[in-house]
Amino acid sequence: MEYPKDPYISIHYKKYLGLEQLLSAQRLRSEDLEKPAHDEMLFIIIHQVYELWFKQIIHELESVNKMFKNDYLDERSIGTAVERLDRVIVIFELLVQQIKVLETMTPMDFLEFRSYLFPASGFQSFQFRKMEVMLGLPADQRITYNNKPYHSAFSEEERTELEMLENNGSLVKELIDWLERIPFLQFNEFSFLASYKEAVQHMIAKEQQAIRDSQFLSDKEKEMRLIMLGDTNNYFESIFDENAHNQLVEEGTLRFSYKATIAALFIKLYKDEPILQLPNLLLERLIDVEELLTVWRYRHAQMVLRMLGKKLEQVVLPVILTLPRLLKSTTSSMIYTTFLR
Repeated sequence: MEYPKDPYISIHYKKYLGLEQLLSAQRLRSEDLEKPAHDEMLFIIIHQVYELWFKQIIHELESVNKMFKNDYLDERSIGTAVERLDRVIVIFELLVQQIKVLETMTPMDFLEFRSYLFPASGFQSFQFRKMEVMLGLPADQRITYNNKPYHSAFSEEERTELEMLENNGSLVKELIDWLERIPFLQFNEFSFLASYKEAVQHMIAKEQQAIRDSQFLSDKEKEMRLIMLGDTNNYFESIFDENAHNQLVEEGTLRFSYKATIAALFIKLYKDEPILQLPNLLLERLIDVEELLTVWRYRHAQMVLRMLGKKLEQVVLPVILTLPRLLKSTTSSMIYTTFLR
């Protein structure tokens, strides 16, 4: 859409928002087939609205990603990044609530037109996959699409864009680089890791002694409690042993480098210090985004079960993603699990 070059010329609401194109984009396939289904309009609008919100989320993530690409990150930029992630969080909350609107359509209403949409699937949403890649979801954690790579549903141009983002465009990569530049971990005679290890050893020793001194536990119960408590190596091996941490990274259990993980731990423990309050909020917001994305995946899977059920799903969607795989995707697509640990 072209706009007049004069910034002060009058612009009409309808033209500015492109309402003519937007409101004519709901083409009901059931009407094309001369078997109109009333609720297909709702189905289309819901998914079009999802795509609009995905576009906004991508817009916010691109701006945050751009801030972190420089070797030097101004503290004011962290505040801006937190604000934009706050916006993403509110949008995701809205997306979860939007499922309730779709659930006003009954399973029988849905089946009036569902067979006309074969083999369309939400797995074919390029923007959703782009959003996942930008957040940092790796290809090896994805559920396949019809036993093929997840990007097989997209054009060559779209696949190229996703591959470029996977290689050098995810927020996880920029976040790791930023965390590795965090100062204060080693300052003059102060060593954060040494101090933390000493504090942990003192904490565990104190808890062990409390169990041994307890007058309410039998000898067997004390033995079991001490085994459950474990020792420093069991609980904190990947923190105190860099080689153990790197092994978990190689296995895919952890995503963040050793140095980035220690920096994140430092930020969380000293989060009340003025200089670390914004970095801590940034980490918290990223966890919030992931949690809400997981909630959305789960609610979406539950909605599929409600609309189709397992038996109907096997009949109507034999080629498309099955419900168990939908449910699996809610837990296999975690990105920021390092912080949750």
